[in-house]
Amino acid sequence: MSDLKHDNWAGTTYGNGWMHRWLVRFLKVVDVRLLYAFAAVFVVPPTMIVNSAARKAITRFYRRRMGLGRLRSWWMTYRNHCAFSQVVIDKFAMYAGRKFDITIDGFEHFQRLSAQDAGFVQLSSHIGNYEIAGYSLAAKTKRFNALVFGGEKKSVMTNRSRMFDDNNIRMIPMQADMSHLFTIDRALAEGEILSMPADRVFGSQKSFSIDFMGRKAKFPQGPFILASMRDAQMLFVAVMKTSPGSYHISVIPIESDEPGPARKKAAALAAEYVRLLETTVRRYPTQWYNYFDFWAD
Repeated sequence: MSDLKHDNWAGTTYGNGWMHRWLVRFLKVVDVRLLYAFAAVFVVPPTMIVNSAARKAITRFYRRRMGLGRLRSWWMTYRNHCAFSQVVIDKFAMYAGRKFDITIDGFEHFQRLSAQDAGFVQLSSHIGNYEIAGYSLAAKTKRFNALVFGGEKKSVMTNRSRMFDDNNIRMIPMQADMSHLFTIDRALAEGEILSMPADRVFGSQKSFSIDFMGRKAKFPQGPFILASMRDAQMLFVAVMKTSPGSYHISVIPIESDEPGPARKKAAALAAEYVRLLETTVRRYPTQWYNYFDFWAD
């Protein structure tokens, strides 16, 4: 399970390399539902007790942003932690070679942009299990560049690299000095696919303040400024868990007819991204995995 502390927001996966290797071997022979049940009973409750800051943040989300009562919010908080533990288990199950049933809406948008010479931007968020998108949507003709947290555990990065290499995917670790910006700009310039999250401010503190779930929240300017300056098309992609063995992927174009300078167009694209994000969160409220005060000033 990922670290839920909001320490510069970025988290790493709990456990050391030996534990991760053991989990991968274990999932080669054991049904994931057994681990789901184990986590729900023996992992989630103590995690909620120990990591009270994360628990309180997500409970406030259900109380203030979803408008739920106190008891319902507590129940949703528990379900949210269980859903998050399942996403982490599924990630290691994929490393172990397990397959999930994937349905996709809007795949034609991805195919259309992949067939063009120009590069494009695919935006994710901390909902559902976006990592599956990398294995499901990777294009055969274009390299897929995935922006990832640079401080992740070595064992997780090794497993990702092994699976990504088989799918024409390159990882670009995010760095505090923002040096990754040169790599992602070059990827777009060379007509490749750039995949990155757009729901958390990291490194550069430049942000757009946009209405989200009934209150203003900050979203990074970088992805939208980059796309506007490069005149690159954008896709919103959400990978949501629908059953123990199934996921549903939604691929939706992020478009705006806003004229004028790049910053104005970027703000309009960001607003459209946030609208799509809110629609998805309201449909899958237990799969919102931002464990800090997202609406803090």
